[in-house]
Formats: sequence, C-alpha cells, structure tokens
Amino acid sequence: MTGVRKGLAKVEVALRWDPSPAGTPANDLDLVAAVYSAADPHGTPVQLVHFGSRSPDGTISLNRDSHTGQGFGYDEVMILELHRMPPESARVVIGVVIQDSGAGTGRGDGRAKTFADVAGTGFRIREGHTDLAQGDFAGLPAATAATVGEFTRDGSGAWSLDVRLAGFDTDPESFTRAMGGVR
Repeated sequence: MTGVRKGLAKVEVALRWDPSPAGTPANDLDLVAAVYSAADPHGTPVQLVHFGSRSPDGTISLNRDSHTGQGFGYDEVMILELHRMPPESARVVIGVVIQDSGAGTGRGDGRAKTFADVAGTGFRIREGHTDLAQGDFAGLPAATAATVGEFTRDGSGAWSLDVRLAGFDTDPESFTRAMGGVR
C-alpha cells in the first residue's frame, strides 16, 4: 500500500523543563489528557488522565512523571493509543499545568508560578520517529496552564492533530474543567 494514510495511531506527548535554581522550590509541571465523547465534544471529559493515573481502558498512560524537571531531555512522557480508543471517543485535548499553589514560589507575593517562572519549557508530539509538533511556552508568560493540542476523529475513524497552544490563568482543577471548552 502506498499513499494511503489511515490517521494517527500511537502518539507520544513529551514535556521538558529546567530544574529550579538551587535553594528554591521545585518546578512541577504535569501533562494532562482529557477525552471527550462524540455526543459532547466540548463538555465534560469522559476520561481525565494525569500524574498517578491512566485511562481505564489503557489507551492513555503517563510513562514518566517528574516533580522537579531533573533529568535528560523530556521529563514527562504520555502515550496515547488513539487507534485503540472506543468509537464514542471523538476528541482528546492535551494540556500542561504548573502544580503550584502560590505559597511555595519563593517570591513571597503569594502569586502562583507562571510559565515565565519556569525556564527551559518545551513540548513535543510525535508518532514513531516523526515529530508532528514541538514548541515551548515562552509566548504564554502569564499562564499557569496551557493546552498544546487536540486530537480529533473524523467520520471515517481517522485521528488527526491540531496544535492549539492556548494559555490559562487558573488552578489545576479548574483547568481540567475548562481545557476542552470551545475557544
């Protein structure tokens, strides 16, 4: 077969950031995936996958979870097996959230950490050895969370990626409710 594309199948989303300077609180960023049904593609997620969890059917898993950004290359890696998702799953939104209440920023102002406070941020979305998208959060300096992309299933069942870098100024729980809304 040549020239036939069946859509995306197994995708890796990776996140990196630099550790915080010595003597300051650690930077803790987390990947989040929200799965939406075809019946309500912008409503309440039917699945929410983040640190310490995986999708009940095993189609989304977080293989690496860092609380400090220490390591070589990408610190968090999430695998999405889109080809195995049930037919009623029509949309998956990928986000990144900074885990910080504002008390531990080291600034003394009570303000939550933003992407401006975290050096060396970056994300990569790939299928196999092919990079589909990559970028950073430099354009969202005031955001505490961001969406990086969404996967959607078309009428034939094929999945595609739309890179959607959008910032949010909200706490992690509110972000998980707002990340899939119409923008």
